[in-house]
Amino acid sequence: MLPLACITETARTARHPARSAVTGRTGVRLRPQLPWGRKLDQGSPVMAIFRLNHAVLYVRDVAESVAFYRDVLGFDYIEGGDAHPKAAFLRAPGSTNDHDLGLFELGPEAGPSGAGRSTVGMYHLAWEVDTLGDLEDLAAKLSAAGALVGSTNHGTTKSLYAKDPNGLEFEVVWIIPADLLTAEDRDGHGALDLAAELAKYGRDARGGVGISR
Repeated sequence: MLPLACITETARTARHPARSAVTGRTGVRLRPQLPWGRKLDQGSPVMAIFRLNHAVLYVRDVAESVAFYRDVLGFDYIEGGDAHPKAAFLRAPGSTNDHDLGLFELGPEAGPSGAGRSTVGMYHLAWEVDTLGDLEDLAAKLSAAGALVGSTNHGTTKSLYAKDPNGLEFEVVWIIPADLLTAEDRDGHGALDLAAELAKYGRDARGGVGISR
């Protein structure tokens, strides 16, 4: 099973005690521990929200969507979650959330999303993988499922883009650890050469914690 972006900082820190639960690997404060309403030194207001807890998608066929997110992306189906009519809930392996993904069925007559073409709406969700090898494995699974639609080297992040059975786009991303970043990485952008990245970092290279700049 593949650990994804929604694995909490607590879970990451449990696996790597040397990392701070507050600052992570990069030293960037993940959850400001300041009284409500106080300003940071830079004059920025304190933000109470510190991470995305879960996403909920409308789908045509909930069983088909569960099969995709479970069998291709590796989410765990939450038993009993289907007590809600035409709904299901899934959790990423290692996550401490109640659920990371909710799916609500609209039925076969539901049309495609017009977001980004004819309506406003969400472009995509991005799920983070733990190692570069995980990204390689998912590239193969997504390709075999006919879901992979592209890939990009964003410099500090290496990304796959795919669509689920409803045509909803999502990203799968691996983030270069801050201690391995180079000026070339920060300036780089273009087509993703996954084989070259694997040769450079190795399959077991663990990604950065949320941010690598």
